[in-house]
Amino acid sequence: MPVPPGDVEGGATSTSRTALVRRARKVHRLLADRYPDARCELDFGDPLQLLVATVLSAQSTDRRVNSVTPALFARYPDAAAYAGADPVELEAMVRPTGFFRAKSASLVGLGAALVERFDGQVPGRLEDLVTLPGVGRKTANVVLGDAFGIPGITVDTHVGRLARRLGWTGHEDPVKVEADLAGLFPRRDWTILSHRLIFHGRRTCHARRPACGACPVARLCPSYGAGETDPVLAAALVTTEGRR
Repeated sequence: MPVPPGDVEGGATSTSRTALVRRARKVHRLLADRYPDARCELDFGDPLQLLVATVLSAQSTDRRVNSVTPALFARYPDAAAYAGADPVELEAMVRPTGFFRAKSASLVGLGAALVERFDGQVPGRLEDLVTLPGVGRKTANVVLGDAFGIPGITVDTHVGRLARRLGWTGHEDPVKVEADLAGLFPRRDWTILSHRLIFHGRRTCHARRPACGACPVARLCPSYGAGETDPVLAAALVTTEGRR
């Protein structure tokens, strides 16, 4: 359980726990107002496409992945196509996303695993997804939430950073961060919460220089002042499309 800022060492009281939940949910409401169009920024048409795009997004940007995937999806329309892909050709197609050899190997292994164990279909259970090559909890929760409508919290670098800055968790381990956030929000909100936090992290609460003076949740944030507090200077730091 995350400990609210200023709470005594040794854990939160029931009163402070209630206050933490209320503050966290108010932050979420304010982020909903700021980012009414929050969504997955990877382009996809089906679960396999989202799974592939999310694997490619590791250490890359959504914009770069989206520039690669139209041709990739046309060339490899199903799991069997990835399983039988020529490694050299596949590497060349995914090269712009970085770490292309490892990602190409993951996609070939992913296709083979889907064909061999799931009749070529992307499974809709987390415990099955995480057995696939190149797929961890973060990727699995993206696919579950956006392709299957099954709520999940995606702890990427933005979500982890914001959760710590907001005092929702004190952990670095993504699995522990996920558990802390799951305890603060109703399950139905998990997927959209992740998107709103990612939007906010990309557009306002940047890693190196957060735009504190232009942040809609500034008065609820225990980390206020970590970045630029002058409203005019902070507004200049806010991006419209986000750092994707």
